[in-house]
Amino acid sequence: MEKWSNEIFNTPTLRHSNTSTVGARRIPRRAKATRAFALYEVLIGVAVFALGVIALGRAVENCINASTISAEDNVVRQILSDRMAQIQAASAVPDAEKEFKIDTHYGRIILHQKTEAAALTEPDNTLITGMNIVTLSASWAHAGVPESRQIQFYVYRSG
Repeated sequence: MEKWSNEIFNTPTLRHSNTSTVGARRIPRRAKATRAFALYEVLIGVAVFALGVIALGRAVENCINASTISAEDNVVRQILSDRMAQIQAASAVPDAEKEFKIDTHYGRIILHQKTEAAALTEPDNTLITGMNIVTLSASWAHAGVPESRQIQFYVYRSG
């Protein structure tokens, strides 16, 4: 029969046991250097991840800015289109000059309307009367930068 020790520490092992009787092994220097290198790998990985997150944040910011600019441009185009439809639907000759100030959730848009007689001629040099060219210009500021859009169209009014 094998004898077990009653001591808590330094208990001898059984003769035919699988437990090693060799003391704690020392880690060679080369293994320590390899383990230390893992810390650098982690730091480099964290740095790459941080750069990726920053780049992703900038990309999202650019997308939001582009979406805002696009929505703002669509509002301006709709305002120009609506005013053009009003002028075309009216039976009177459009005003020579007129200005509108329109408040939107993107800021104030100033719409300037200018009407001039169009000097159009037929191929035989006959002047076409009653034709007017209307210029609608919208101007506004986006992030402090002045922006503008303009359309021109013809309106015929006999009289």
